[in-house]
Amino acid sequence: MAKAAKTQVGSGSVSSTVSGPSTHEPPYIAKDNALPDELLKKFAGSDQLSSAFPHNQTKASEYGEAARCPHSGATAEAPHASVGASTVSEANTNEKTGQTPPAAGENRQKGELDSVRADSQGQVLTTNQGVALGDNQSSLKIGLRGPTAMEDFILREKLTHFDHERIPERVVHARGSAAHGYFENYQPLSEYTKATPFSEAGKQTPVFVRFSTVAGERGSSDTVRDVRGFAVKFYTDAGNWDLVGNNIPVFFIQDAMKFPDLVHAVKAEPHHAMPQASSAHDTFWDFVSLMPESTHMLLWQMSDRAIPRSYRMMQGFGVHTFRLVNENNQSVFCKFHWTPLAGTHALAWDEAVKICGADADFHRRDLWEAIEAGAYPEWELGLQIFTEAQAAEFEFDVLDATKLIPVELVPLLPVGKLVLNRNPDNFFAETEQVAFCTAHIIPGIDFSNDPLLQGRIHSYLDTQLTRLGGANFHEIPINAPLPPVHNNQRDGMHRQSIPRGRVAYEPNSLSGGCPFQAGMQGFTSFPETISEDKVRGKPEKFADHYSQASLFWISQSQVEKQHIINAFRFELTRVQVPAIRERVVSLLLNVDKTLASSVADGLGIELPAAAPLASDSKFPLLDASPALSVTHYPGDGSIKSKRIAILAANGVSGSSVNALYDAILAQGGVPRLLSCTLGKIETSEGDLLNAEATLETMPGVLFDAMAIADGERSVTRLASDAHTIEFLRDQYRHCKPILVPATASSLLARAGIETTLADGSQDTGLIVADAYAEGKATPAIEAFIAAAGKPRDHSRETDPPRV
Repeated sequence: MAKAAKTQVGSGSVSSTVSGPSTHEPPYIAKDNALPDELLKKFAGSDQLSSAFPHNQTKASEYGEAARCPHSGATAEAPHASVGASTVSEANTNEKTGQTPPAAGENRQKGELDSVRADSQGQVLTTNQGVALGDNQSSLKIGLRGPTAMEDFILREKLTHFDHERIPERVVHARGSAAHGYFENYQPLSEYTKATPFSEAGKQTPVFVRFSTVAGERGSSDTVRDVRGFAVKFYTDAGNWDLVGNNIPVFFIQDAMKFPDLVHAVKAEPHHAMPQASSAHDTFWDFVSLMPESTHMLLWQMSDRAIPRSYRMMQGFGVHTFRLVNENNQSVFCKFHWTPLAGTHALAWDEAVKICGADADFHRRDLWEAIEAGAYPEWELGLQIFTEAQAAEFEFDVLDATKLIPVELVPLLPVGKLVLNRNPDNFFAETEQVAFCTAHIIPGIDFSNDPLLQGRIHSYLDTQLTRLGGANFHEIPINAPLPPVHNNQRDGMHRQSIPRGRVAYEPNSLSGGCPFQAGMQGFTSFPETISEDKVRGKPEKFADHYSQASLFWISQSQVEKQHIINAFRFELTRVQVPAIRERVVSLLLNVDKTLASSVADGLGIELPAAAPLASDSKFPLLDASPALSVTHYPGDGSIKSKRIAILAANGVSGSSVNALYDAILAQGGVPRLLSCTLGKIETSEGDLLNAEATLETMPGVLFDAMAIADGERSVTRLASDAHTIEFLRDQYRHCKPILVPATASSLLARAGIETTLADGSQDTGLIVADAYAEGKATPAIEAFIAAAGKPRDHSRETDPPRV
């Protein structure tokens, strides 16, 4: 009889939140530290604990006479503490999350976050007032078949809390994911700022970072074309500082007065509430085509930056110009840049659309799984620092949020790194209730007069008052600062703290003058001298709507330019009103004639006249900036945390599966063994392997690369499943590495895939190999892993696609 082989197959399931082996056998990990030990314990222990409940043992006690005497609920003890944890990353502590691990069965409600975590292992059910519940299955009735009693306070409390457990979602950035971590400073920046995160080398500041899409509702998909929020809450020893930015360094508008109009235009159209989480509709393009200052942002929005591969692989920007202020009250201007160490990578549009259907939580899942597996995302923080005198000499206005400062003009100064190493314990309590606000700054950081930033300072705070129930949202644990809060604010909804004493005013003598002003040791606004008329309008340099859009265009690779053209073509094709399409193309004519002509050709329209300029001033022609292309950020070349599919069926060569699986796992990748059905796979050597997922459950768009295991019978079985052909085609069309044995060449033919490119040259991302050797990676496997570590090679791409 065939036996289950002792292999590492199944280890990929430990690092995943989708599917898993079809048996209870825990995976075997041959290589030390390939996966976190606690993650292995949690994976195996969860199944062990669940197996202790083959059925609901107390179900029968809910009926008839037995219901008159409630039975105690069935319990089982978890084999490991990690089984009951929300996340195995809880061992990564800091000043904000708390320094001690949570105790099983304890509910403490004081102090840092660890003191308000609740764990129910080994505890009886209670009401919100702490009263033990004898029966949580049935409401209180007058007789078993009679009406429900109004006095059932347990039912009322449970239903009332349920009815009110949803809070208003954010108007924008509603769909988000977050993680805890820290910022580590490289060197003191006392020359520029007294902000405490930058005060000394090696200083670590706890952070909570939330990534988000902008336009969609809370339940929308992750992979839509949209701006991504990149908001960082620094829990500094001087109070909370929120750097609330995006993954794109510029924005659509120049003044906060237009923000409601922009959001109303990009949201679903009000008469039929469509489309959800998409800018491809009339109202958005109608608005931006009448706002030429949006042109620069539109090119970014139609570029690959708007469909990132993951949150871990996108840049972040503070967008606005801020001030840095040092101890001598000297000020410089500053822009903030986050650069991912994994490189900046994007999805293909066709791929993003299919992922929307296959896994709407693609980015959320990716972030969670990487942190659970110990592949902690990292970014480097770089600052562009410049004086007001320098800013006055620039050919653009640094207060204009539709403009960026090329790094060739003001280089980036690397100042520290951001590491995310702990998942939230509870999505609602942390990710949903966290409140970011551009008004949250600390001594050493100050604002500029950017009119969009000035409006955000008001708007974000006002939003939290509505979303989080009142002025005390700062007392929600995830929002609470590290330093103690001392002020004379009182009362309000959901007040948590209980102030001592009789004094709630300042100045006072009855409390000895306390709390007292900090003077120059506290926050003081930079004394900027202003002598101007009160006026509504914009500076002259704000009228340059196209020079930086042209800069972005000429800085893109040919592939990226084609993607921008394709995106405009797709979005504007979905617009119903021809005049709106023509108006957009008229804007693009002021950027680049080739761009405008290509978009017009794709729409089947004549090239209109260029849109009139908003000023007669001569604006600059800028040289290309390589840093504006994603090709400038390839990453470190590793496959760490990348998902790699191995396709196999009955008759597969077990040695080829093991060789692939072990080689991928050894390099930090996440291999998954996929088959036509979930269950045992018989190998040609007479062993059994566990399929971890199916081709139906996890299609090709969810993986960064794929390999087909060797074995003629296995290949024949895979060929009979159309999912295999679809899997191959998607991987090929989206320019991902593919490894196949020579025996699978017929599969390539069925999928219409050739080993050469359209120009006749060899496709280096498609590797056809002899049988794979067990125990030692063959050159073919090594070449496959190397290809999977690089940015995707777009040399396969044709428009329209060949496959």
